[in-house]
Amino acid sequence: MTTPQEARAGARDFILQEWQRPAAEAAVEAASRIAALYGDAALGTLFYGSCLRTGEIEDKILDFYVIVSDYAAAYKSRFLAVANKLIPPNVFYHEFNHGGMIVRSKYAVLSLADLEYRTGRSCLNVSVWARFSQPTLLLSAKDDASRDRIAAAIAEASVTMLEAAKPLIESAAPRDWWVAAFEATYAAELRSEKPGKGLELYLLDQERYDRFTPSLAGVIAADGIPMPHSPGFLWARRRWNGKVVSFLRLVKASMTFDGGIDYLAWKIRRHSGVEIEVTDWMRRHPVLAGISLFWSLRKKGAFK
Repeated sequence: MTTPQEARAGARDFILQEWQRPAAEAAVEAASRIAALYGDAALGTLFYGSCLRTGEIEDKILDFYVIVSDYAAAYKSRFLAVANKLIPPNVFYHEFNHGGMIVRSKYAVLSLADLEYRTGRSCLNVSVWARFSQPTLLLSAKDDASRDRIAAAIAEASVTMLEAAKPLIESAAPRDWWVAAFEATYAAELRSEKPGKGLELYLLDQERYDRFTPSLAGVIAADGIPMPHSPGFLWARRRWNGKVVSFLRLVKASMTFDGGIDYLAWKIRRHSGVEIEVTDWMRRHPVLAGISLFWSLRKKGAFK
């Protein structure tokens, strides 16, 4: 009989093998430059999102997560370290010139401990385990030990997501399982997606998800965790938590992200369809502006 440790090793190895594929030179350089901003605290930089999938760089914004040893070591600013600890992650913007092309990136900073916690079943918030259930590529890893721990956490994200979605499906077919999981997690974040988003995500990397499913199902079976008595109530808690935490992250981003309140307005418009007119007062007082927007946005349908 396979033990949980053996099953997890298989899932981790799937991720490590997936990370063997090459990345665009500009993306590798971007990851290296961003990691260098955090010195010895940087353990690895995860590349994810549409640019990883398509390979398109020009006129796009690359998405990265920088995994650090701890926030105190990563930042000179105590404020940024505390903010990252209280409401992870912190989000920043980076750009550089690569052979005459401006390479733009948005990156988040997360400690290894937070990554391991937020990809596990004990974390109510879905955002990290849902995001890292989709394809990633680890770039600029500090050492083999860091690479292996990050890979194990990334594999655990998919275990957590599929385990949480199991009560929502009648069939264990990969397509049904992944689509239900993506639909449920998108509903638990600050976004308003058209029906069928879960199927769209699955079809983008269907072969990958189908190959990964047996390893993940093996971990879930080896763990033998009984299904919750009230999965509907648990998902309702996840949805409420997700929307509140997502909004708090956006308010925090207005303080840490260049052009923060404009970024907040853009992000809300992108994910909810609600237009926000940014005033000079809002730019001068981003925190007060962010808080005052909360209830008015509820009335406009930003939180569904």
